Amino acid sequence: MNVVRSCTKITLILLFALADTNLWAGPPFQTDDPEPIEFRHYEVYLFGATDGTPVETDPVAPAFEANWGAAPNLHLHIILPFGAILPSNNPKYFPAGVGPNAYGFEDIELGAKYRFIKETKHRPEFGTFTMLEIPTGSYSKGLGVGKVWYKLPVWAQKSWGHWTSYGGAGYQVVRQDQYRNFAYGGCLLQRDIGKKLTLGAEVYSHGAEGLATAQTRSATMIDVGGYYYIRNPGWQILFAYGHTAFGQTENYAYLGLYHTWGSKPGKGLNGFLAHTLSSL
Repeated sequence: MNVVRSCTKITLILLFALADTNLWAGPPFQTDDPEPIEFRHYEVYLFGATDGTPVETDPVAPAFEANWGAAPNLHLHIILPFGAILPSNNPKYFPAGVGPNAYGFEDIELGAKYRFIKETKHRPEFGTFTMLEIPTGSYSKGLGVGKVWYKLPVWAQKSWGHWTSYGGAGYQVVRQDQYRNFAYGGCLLQRDIGKKLTLGAEVYSHGAEGLATAQTRSATMIDVGGYYYIRNPGWQILFAYGHTAFGQTENYAYLGLYHTWGSKPGKGLNGFLAHTLSSL
């Protein structure tokens, strides 16, 4: 409870000065939410991101994310990323952060978000967003883990007026040499500012991830960001930046273009593919 109160105080301080309700969750933030997209609706993101420490910087760009409302309370998820590893080659961090730079296709992320408790006036909603990473990136170049690995979180969310808060915790399982299993979690508060802008702030924390990663030690970060609605609600620009508050020095940034739409009953994936191709 002390952690929750501290998180709420920090996010309230960051956002209290921000004085129309189109609240979204997940990207560009590291904390996620339990709310799947609506049945027979779709989301696509084209984005770039970076996460780095003094050991190594790991930018991702370009990357493509798609979410499909496959059933009520369930959406399916995929990310197809290109990215790089940029080791510092600083002997201070040996044996971590040593090796050549590399760029290429990385591990594919698959996931399923399922909401098992819906929100009411007095009760938050709860759900899970289980993910697995498929080893499609080059393990020898450091662009992939070389084995399937998993993210197992539980998230909660509550909205009131123009405000929404969500958060939770999870455990990442990576059965590979020089990688570690670790816990992670966060909480976020966001609100709409008029009809064109939503701003939010989060506190996000993770454990040490292993010597083969940039995050060789644990860190707690404060991230701020939001969404600018180009054409509401179909098109948005997403942005975020974060820095360590406690633990290993770490910087996080995200910039993306988001599009969402719905389809008529019976169109399913055909509707998704037709709309995506017509938008290119």
